[in-house]
Amino acid sequence: MSELLPLFLTLAGRRVLLVGGGAVAASKLQTLLAAGADVRVVSPDVRPEIDRSGVPIDRRGFEPADLEGVWLVVAAAPPHVNRQVAEAAEARRIFVNAVDDPANATAFLSGVVRREGVTLAISTGGHAPGLTGLLREALDEVLPADVGEWMRVAREARIAWRRDGVPMAERRPLLLRALNRIYDLTSAAKRTEHPETFDRRARRDAAGRSGDTQADLPGSMRATVSAVARPGDRG
Repeated sequence: MSELLPLFLTLAGRRVLLVGGGAVAASKLQTLLAAGADVRVVSPDVRPEIDRSGVPIDRRGFEPADLEGVWLVVAAAPPHVNRQVAEAAEARRIFVNAVDDPANATAFLSGVVRREGVTLAISTGGHAPGLTGLLREALDEVLPADVGEWMRVAREARIAWRRDGVPMAERRPLLLRALNRIYDLTSAAKRTEHPETFDRRARRDAAGRSGDTQADLPGSMRATVSAVARPGDRG
C-alpha cells in the first residue's frame, strides 16, 4: 500500500454525507459539525442524539443518488453497506471515510489533539485505531501548556518575515531564538526585567533583529523545539 497523504480539509459549508445511524455515526457527526460541515444522514434507524442534532435525516437505506453534490462521505454502516457506498463514491471520485473498515476507505479520520490554534493529527491508516488513540493521548501530555504563546510569537514572526522577505531557510532558527526568549522569563538571571521587555525581545528575535546567539529551552522543551527548527519547510 502506498503512503497516505496527510491533509487537513476545510469542510465549513460543504455537504458531507453520513451513512449510518449508530453510536459510531453519532460520534462522527459531532466531529463533522465541529468542522462546520453541512451534514446529511442516511440510515433506516438513528440514535436519539442524531435525531436531536437537527441535521437532515433520510430514514432509509443508501442510494447512489445520495452522493449528488457531496464533498466527502463518512460510512459508519455494516461492511456490506460501506462497500456499496465505496463503489458508488469511487465512480464519482468522492473520498470515503469508512469507519473501522479500511478496505472500503479512501480517507481516514485521525486521532486529533487541538490546543490554542495548534492541531496535531495521528493516523495508522485505519489498521490500528487503538494505537492511534494511545499516541493521541501521549502527544496531548507532552504538548506544552503554553503552546498558545508559541503560536502567538510564531504568527507575529511570520507576518514580519513575509513583510521583510526573510528567506525560508532562516526562519526556523529565528523562531527558535524567539521561543527561547519566552522561557527567559523564568530564568533567575532575568527575573528583575519587566515581562513586557521580554515580550518585545521575543518579537525582535523572531524578526531577526537580535545579535544574540541561540539559547537553550529548559528541560524537555529543548528537544521539542529543536526537533522542529530544521530549515526547509515552509514557514
